[in-house]
Amino acid sequence: MKSKIIKVKTKSKSYEVHIGINLIPKLKNILKKKKLIFSKYLIVFDNKIPRKFRKLLFKNFESQKFYTLDFSANEKNKSFLSVDKIHNVLFKNNFHRDDCIISFGGGITGDLVGYAASTFKRGIRFINIPSTLLAQVDSSIGGKTGINNKFGKNLVGSFYQPDLVISDINLLYSLPKREIICGYAEILKSSLIDNKKRFIYLDRNYNEILNLKRNYIISAILNSCLLKKKIIEKDEKEKNLRKSLNLGHTFAHAYEATLKYSKKLNHGEAVIFGLMNAINFSREKKIISGLNSDLINKHINKIEIKNKYLDLFDKRKISSILKFMRSDKKNQSDSINLILIRNFGKLNLNYQAKLSELNKFLIKELSKAYL
Repeated sequence: MKSKIIKVKTKSKSYEVHIGINLIPKLKNILKKKKLIFSKYLIVFDNKIPRKFRKLLFKNFESQKFYTLDFSANEKNKSFLSVDKIHNVLFKNNFHRDDCIISFGGGITGDLVGYAASTFKRGIRFINIPSTLLAQVDSSIGGKTGINNKFGKNLVGSFYQPDLVISDINLLYSLPKREIICGYAEILKSSLIDNKKRFIYLDRNYNEILNLKRNYIISAILNSCLLKKKIIEKDEKEKNLRKSLNLGHTFAHAYEATLKYSKKLNHGEAVIFGLMNAINFSREKKIISGLNSDLINKHINKIEIKNKYLDLFDKRKISSILKFMRSDKKNQSDSINLILIRNFGKLNLNYQAKLSELNKFLIKELSKAYL
């Protein structure tokens, strides 16, 4: 199958997203064709990426000046300290704004490197090569960068669009099943935001997508990226429409922070729990019909998650969950702003939930026996 190219045009920058098989060995030619040849490159790579893929990437730069920096990708390392390490390499080797930094890893690596790129001399050229399904369908495009601090996830960051995104499907075959499910969470979220037709496609082809059948996985990635392109081109800085991409994430980020970014729960799994909560809260407030909420929950219950919701959380953790929900960057008052769903493709972007009603809701959720 020929690679797919999506052209993203925001107010700050235009760039291409390439999706296909065996793209990394072709990167040198893609860079030449796109006139993205620079004097120096720094490649920051997740040290969990198999060596064969690293060698393939580095081979593209054998005739040029390039440096490498390995990164242990986890939420705890998504920090100022890691940004400083990247900046030190750039300064030590006299990088300029017209040189380039390349992120080679999942969403954590991309967020971190993107933020480092945006803050180095107020912006260096930036190429993103996402290595996980989660990053390929979501975080690698759109320009959101960020790091964590003790108050929560992604609370320090910037909007900084990449110059190019290369999503090579071959990388996905090296991932464990849990990482594929992590990425599937964002594919599911995307279908709920988009339309019922896309959700039904996922529901019918769930196993083919999770088993990375070529045409099915490329189609799923392409559809998610096309939706995100449409949204960010209208609302790059998340003033209104782009908030829809946070469906389920206010709950999800609070769950991750409550568990101190433990390996017991990855981002995609937290998003699945968050989507479940958003659907159930929408139903409780009579915002979504029982028929549609049942349809979505039936699909969510198909997803095999390593650690069950009720094994990770209990009523004693509710105060911590609410604390992190309050510190979410979308909140502008003492109420907690939630993205809720009215129907497939129709969301309520600004539901202001009181702490008391969320407390009652979470008690109810943690009394159920699911996931």
